[in-house]
Amino acid sequence: MEKTLLSVVGPTAIGKTKFAIELAQHYDTEIISADSRQFYKEMEIGTAVPDAVELGLAKHHFIQHKSIFEPYSVGDFERDALELLKYLFKKKDIVIMVGGSGLYVNSVKNGLDNFPKIDSEIRERLNEKLKSEGLTVLQEELKQKDLAYHKIVDLNNPHRVIRALEVCIGTGKPYSSFLSQKRKNREFRTFTIGLEADRKLVYHRIEKRVDKMIEKGLVEESKNLEKYKELNALQTVGYKELFSYFEGNHSLDFAISEIKKNTRRFAKRQITWFKKDKDIFWISHDTPLKTILPQLNQKL
Repeated sequence: MEKTLLSVVGPTAIGKTKFAIELAQHYDTEIISADSRQFYKEMEIGTAVPDAVELGLAKHHFIQHKSIFEPYSVGDFERDALELLKYLFKKKDIVIMVGGSGLYVNSVKNGLDNFPKIDSEIRERLNEKLKSEGLTVLQEELKQKDLAYHKIVDLNNPHRVIRALEVCIGTGKPYSSFLSQKRKNREFRTFTIGLEADRKLVYHRIEKRVDKMIEKGLVEESKNLEKYKELNALQTVGYKELFSYFEGNHSLDFAISEIKKNTRRFAKRQITWFKKDKDIFWISHDTPLKTILPQLNQKL
C-alpha cells in the first residue's frame, strides 16, 4: 500500500479526537496532533487536550510536548511532523493527523507558502498601534486590506493579525494572495476527512464544552498563567477573556459568555478555511466508522 497521511479536520468541539482514535485503532496506527494550542503543557484545560483514557487508546504525538516559554512556529511543526512521518511510515502504511488548525494541517500536507521579506519597521509600527489604539483598529484595517483572510484568521490573535497586515502593507498585495501557492512534493499521499454538522449543533457543543472547562478549573488554570499573558501561546480564546476578567474589566459570567461567543466565531472561521479545500471528503460528525469504511478503503 502507498504510504498515506489520513487527516481529520473540522470545527472545534465537533468530535475530531474521538473519530481520529477510532481510525487509529482500526488501522493499527498512531496519531499526529495538528492543534497548535495543544502543544503546550501548561495549557491543558483551555485547549481541550485529550484525556488520559483517550491518550491510552491510541499513541498521540505533539500533545503537550512544548512549554509556553519555547517559541514554536508552524515552520517548526512542519519540520518536526515530516521527520516523525518519515519514521512512522517505516512501520505503518497509514498515519492519522487530526486538528482544527488549518495552517498547521496544510503545512504538513502541502508545505508552507513563500512570503517575501518584510521591513521590520512595519511590524514595529503595527505593534505600537496595537498598544496605543487596540486590536479592534488592526482588525478593521485587515478587513479593509484583505477581506478574504479577515474571514478565516483568528482575529483574537494579535500576532496573526499583525503578520497579515505587515505583508499587506509591505507588498501592497493581500496576504491571502500568497496563500495556496504551488504544493511541495511529499513522499506520501494525503487524504482528508472533514467532519461537519448543523451550525446550531456545533454552537451547542461549544457551549457545553466551555461549561465543562469552567467546571474542570479553567479559571484557576488561567489565573496561574496570567503573569505570562503576553506570550504568543496565550493569545488564545478561553484565556484572553479570563485575563480581562482578572483585570476587573467585567464579571466572570460575562467572561464566560465572551469565551463562548469568540469560540463560535473561531469555529465559523475554521469552517470557512476547510470548505475552501475541494479535496476534503465531508461526512456527518455522527457517521459510524463502519458505514464509511468500504468507501474509505476504496479511496485509500
